[in-house]
Amino acid sequence: MSAFTQAVEDGLVLTKRNVLKNLRNPDIVVFTSAAPIAFALLFGFVFGSAIDVHGSNYREFMIIGILTQTMLLTASNTGVGIAHDMKLGLVDRFRSLPISQSAVLVGRTSGDAVNNVLVIILMSLTGLLMGWRIRSNFLDAALAFLLLFLFAYAASWITAAIGLTAKSPEVLGNVMLMVLLPLTFISNSFVPSEGLPKVLQVVADWNPVSAVVEACRQLFGNIPVGRPEPEVWPLQHPVLSAFLWVALILVIFVPLSIRRYAKAVGR
Repeated sequence: MSAFTQAVEDGLVLTKRNVLKNLRNPDIVVFTSAAPIAFALLFGFVFGSAIDVHGSNYREFMIIGILTQTMLLTASNTGVGIAHDMKLGLVDRFRSLPISQSAVLVGRTSGDAVNNVLVIILMSLTGLLMGWRIRSNFLDAALAFLLLFLFAYAASWITAAIGLTAKSPEVLGNVMLMVLLPLTFISNSFVPSEGLPKVLQVVADWNPVSAVVEACRQLFGNIPVGRPEPEVWPLQHPVLSAFLWVALILVIFVPLSIRRYAKAVGR
């Protein structure tokens, strides 16, 4: 059996383990969705009354930002889970087994990806109840959901790398928020980037979150009517740009996480 085949088989076994563990703890989905639902209600019914988006209902405008932000927040579970596994010695037990080193991380990220599907469904239903509507065809909408899923999976590898670096899992949640929240707020998730100060606008326009949000708005048919054409390439071609960002994140952080894991278990 080749090393690749062994890694795939081991990864599937550990993915099943993590999925079953998540199913036995449904509160993971509930509490992972609680904060995004609170954000959706806060922005939709409190801040939204003071924000005007020309050509669009604000709740329809911001719900895509909430969906994308939720994918980043759920991705942080991967890093926190890995950090706790390291602290509890679970990784040391895996090291004693004849399994591929990469399988532990593949199993963790893939298991959390299944959890993300449930969160996407719950948050989409919340958006529909708040007035968000899918105004495109089935294939475009399916591609948008696929993009959200892949973006969450890619982001989980970022948090895995952070989780393998952190020395204290107790503070890792705060570290994740410090890294992930600016990505969503300095973007076009909740307000059009054209209204931001010039420096922040440049950051927002080239932010991968902005590309994903813009792509999903386009695929769901939620682009505001009469909005000026974006001036930067990522927002002019958001679907292609978003998938390129996903691929780039995976190319960088999958091998980086595996190397950091090998270094951590080799201590």
